[in-house]
Amino acid sequence: MKTKKRYGQHFLVNKGVQQKIVAAIEEYVPEGHTLLEVGPGQGVLTQYLVEKNYDYKVIEIDEDMVSYLQTNLPSLKKEQLIFDDVLKVPAKKFFDDKPFALVGNFPYNISTQLLIKMYENHDLIPIMVGMFQKEVADRVISKSNSKTYGITSVLLQSFYECKRLFNVAPGSFNPPPKVDSSIIALTLKKHEGFDCSPKKFKQVVKAAFQQRRKMIRNTLKQLINDEQILQDELFTKRPEQLEIADFINITQIIENQNHES
Repeated sequence: MKTKKRYGQHFLVNKGVQQKIVAAIEEYVPEGHTLLEVGPGQGVLTQYLVEKNYDYKVIEIDEDMVSYLQTNLPSLKKEQLIFDDVLKVPAKKFFDDKPFALVGNFPYNISTQLLIKMYENHDLIPIMVGMFQKEVADRVISKSNSKTYGITSVLLQSFYECKRLFNVAPGSFNPPPKVDSSIIALTLKKHEGFDCSPKKFKQVVKAAFQQRRKMIRNTLKQLINDEQILQDELFTKRPEQLEIADFINITQIIENQNHES
């Protein structure tokens, strides 16, 4: 079966890597947990996961792949197979508002959008184990004072512990991608310090990194009414120098000024 570029398809044909990913999912996702696999394709992970003790569903956007799964993987029941775009389906609809783990060899062309959706639905997605382009994985796990530290790093790390499990070489796929891949795991933090609006936090982080070489007093001045606030030492830093707690603090400052005005 031919891959389709518009869906970012690369078939994982290395059975050893397939089984290693399934083992990682089993390590992070407890038995009996709700589990959504995104982009199952020809079912290289599905064939294993459908046999495990999970409340399990898959979502696939490619009609040809849906037909393939229905024909070649009869153990996957009709009600477990969703033919739709994961980015368009509200997260609460997958398991009737129940939390679920998100897993898969995620299509490269939607990976960042999928991560943002995960951030926006962190209350429903406590666990993620999946494959991304290595460059995207680098951004997810990157720490401050790094060139790869940016919007994705701050948003995801504000709610999740982010860890790279292992890398996957291009030769494990057919056709081979032009980049390396990484399997990463995200687990929801037991949160105490995130005391601001996730929507406003996202706005602040995106605004700060739009011009990452500038001090944040310049990139955030449109969000802050009081010129005196911008004189604080915190606002003389560039966004890559700030920790997650600093971004939370700045968001709280902006929210408090809005309440006072």
